[in-house]
Amino acid sequence: MNQLMRAHHRALFCLTLAAALFTFGCAKKPVTQSAPPPAYTPPPATPTVTLQASPTSINKGDTATLSWSSTNATQLTIAPDIGQVTAQGSTKVTPTDSETYTVTATGPGGSANASARITVALPPPPADTGTSSDMTDALFLREVRDAYFDTDKADLRSDAREALTHTAEFLRNYPQLKVTIEGHCDERGSTEYNLGLGDRRAAAVKQYLVSQGISADRLSTVSFGKEKPFCNEHDEECWQKNRRGHFVKAN
Repeated sequence: MNQLMRAHHRALFCLTLAAALFTFGCAKKPVTQSAPPPAYTPPPATPTVTLQASPTSINKGDTATLSWSSTNATQLTIAPDIGQVTAQGSTKVTPTDSETYTVTATGPGGSANASARITVALPPPPADTGTSSDMTDALFLREVRDAYFDTDKADLRSDAREALTHTAEFLRNYPQLKVTIEGHCDERGSTEYNLGLGDRRAAAVKQYLVSQGISADRLSTVSFGKEKPFCNEHDEECWQKNRRGHFVKAN
């Protein structure tokens, strides 16, 4: 009887153990939850800006109005001389010479620029009196600006383009004038080389003036190479003065 009871208990124990092992083996493993992706944040919008001048051409002493508007900008500045402005507005200006105004708009999305040019007309030619030629000569010396070049170059630099733009405005206001464009070089290099370089410099100046509306038959060119220096010192400051396209009245 005792043996039967022990056998019964062993069987019951084995069944209980098997059931526990089965339950443990079949238990579901916990699922690891992945973190949600971060929310998409669009990049800040790029600023836009416009600038207009009215009128775009004035007589010396007259006033013009600059008007501007912008989007997506936190700061606007207008150069030259005006400085920081609101996102939209207008202001009056009285430039003494032809001027290009530029507005710069900046914001979280970057920056943008816009420009407007106001042309200031020179006084009309003086009446045909005995002194008119002298007055025109004085204006010529004051308003006509030479173009300067880098060493061994005949390409127009930004300062040369600015000077020639001013010269072109003068020539447009005095259509009776014709000019000779002289190409000059510094003392370095052979005579033959510098004559060729001076010719290319004079041609570059002429081409730019033609692109500004000056008739080609009003412009003649000549190269002096290094033979007629404006400065005789032997240093870079002096050489720069000699690397130029120079204007002379032809009539």
